Amino acid sequence: MENQDTLRRLKTVEGHLRGVIRMVEGDAYCIDVIRQIQAIEAALNKVSSQILENHLNSCVTTAIQGNNKAERERVLKEITEVFEMSTKV
Repeated sequence: MENQDTLRRLKTVEGHLRGVIRMVEGDAYCIDVIRQIQAIEAALNKVSSQILENHLNSCVTTAIQGNNKAERERVLKEITEVFEMSTKV
């Protein structure tokens, strides 16, 4: 069910992106285009947060509760890398 919600949200973003492309092709007012891009970014951030939450509640939890130290370290490193990448532009 979580996958279906994620796909629905991504398809909505895809539709919005197509709309922005049409706006640019139609020489729409720049501020309107920027506002639509910001809405797309917010929607993608929401999808990303949901995917991360699901990952934390499944893969990471399993690894942390397991006996494999290397696996625990690997998943924690992945999370750190995701946060580091989120601060880069």
